[in-house]
Amino acid sequence: MKNNRYQCMIFICVLLLFSAISGYAQSLKTLTYNIHHANPPSKADHIDLEAIARVIRDSGAELVALQEVDVRTERSGADSDQAEELGRLTGMRHYFAKAIDHQGGEYGVAILSKHPFISTEKHPLPMAEGVGGEPRTIAMAVVEPHAGKRVIFACTHLDLKAENRLLQVRHIADLTAELDYPMILGGDFNAKPDSEAVRQLDAHFQRSAINKGFTIPVESPNREIDFIMFRPKGRFEVVRHEVIDEQYASDHLPVYVELKFR
Repeated sequence: MKNNRYQCMIFICVLLLFSAISGYAQSLKTLTYNIHHANPPSKADHIDLEAIARVIRDSGAELVALQEVDVRTERSGADSDQAEELGRLTGMRHYFAKAIDHQGGEYGVAILSKHPFISTEKHPLPMAEGVGGEPRTIAMAVVEPHAGKRVIFACTHLDLKAENRLLQVRHIADLTAELDYPMILGGDFNAKPDSEAVRQLDAHFQRSAINKGFTIPVESPNREIDFIMFRPKGRFEVVRHEVIDEQYASDHLPVYVELKFR
């Protein structure tokens, strides 16, 4: 009888260990980071891609949404493709989506991934007529971080003008209404949690949040405009949300969110 009880206890422990390992294996580590074209605010006209790469590597993120990325611009170097170089420095795959032409090169958003891209695409975001502002885009990539579990990871950077932001969030909601896979969206939304733009996104996405998760300015941050969110709601469990206290590399603090598949 004692042997049977002993064997039963071992069996239960093995099951619990397997369950814990399986749960861990189903997690997904994500990061969103406005990199300010790798220009540290304390050093005018200086580009430090290694500092950005170090933040990404140290975070352990598998999927990274980057905003304000330069490709062969005058200010960052005519031979410098920041998306490609950050991919090399972090050992990740990269996908760049141009928003505008800038200083002889391109400027936009990028996705880094430790997992192969199954497909990638970009979509321009609308702008209100007569308002001005800067054209913006959303980059989307299908990846399969775990066997049989594909996700769409997306990155965007919304415009500073409120009228444009409202059009852009509505377009994103419509664009992602009927997807084949769950979607995770990271970006700089240029809007605080109580703004109309974020409230509209909250109607469609579940947004990861913590108390006083401020992301800007890097010293004594006082507002939150960088987010990671997902749809459908309830598809993931937020395991960890951290605003990384990195005050040198960019003028935004990066946001790390670890998710677990439900």
